[in-house]
Amino acid sequence: MTGLDDTIDQAADEQTAPVWAVFGDLMAGLVGAFVLILIGVLVVQMDLVASLQSEVQKRQQEEARRMALEKALAIPLQSGRVTLDNGRIGISGSVLFPLNSDELRPEGRQVLKSLVPPLQVYLGERDEMLMVSGFTDDRPVQANNQRYTDNLELSAQRALTVTRALIAEGMPPQRVFSAAFGAEQPVASNTDEQGRALNRRVEMAPVPKANHRE
Repeated sequence: MTGLDDTIDQAADEQTAPVWAVFGDLMAGLVGAFVLILIGVLVVQMDLVASLQSEVQKRQQEEARRMALEKALAIPLQSGRVTLDNGRIGISGSVLFPLNSDELRPEGRQVLKSLVPPLQVYLGERDEMLMVSGFTDDRPVQANNQRYTDNLELSAQRALTVTRALIAEGMPPQRVFSAAFGAEQPVASNTDEQGRALNRRVEMAPVPKANHRE
């Protein structure tokens, strides 16, 4: 009987050993998978934290930039003829030009003259450029006006007039350029004269210089 018992015990050991080996392999695989998942979660969390930090830093930079521009333009802003909204300097079209005209008013030239010194310092410190944008209301140009084909051309001529006036008052030409939007991007409704007057405007905004790749 002893020999039979030994044979039975040996067979049981042979059957038990593979089970424990498989179980060990399974546990090792589970641990490995858990570690990989944990690493993945940590990587995602680190990316999220970095993204949040980047966004916070960006907003802080934008706020500092806005405050610096507001400080630089403190005196022109006090006059009430210049506005500052999200980094965009706005001047009413009625201050700068007669209706349906790109001829600069004397009052408008004085406003532009007051903006040049602080803007020149601001742009120089940050190595930025100034984009001058012209806008109109949605009413067609007057029929008897042969100078402009449409509102887009009128807004372009006004932006150019302001750009040239800034340069004439001392703004370096390489620091300023113009853009035209016509009746696009209104800031008020064009259904009444008050809204249309707000839409007839010129805006100036500091923008980063384009990077030229060789």
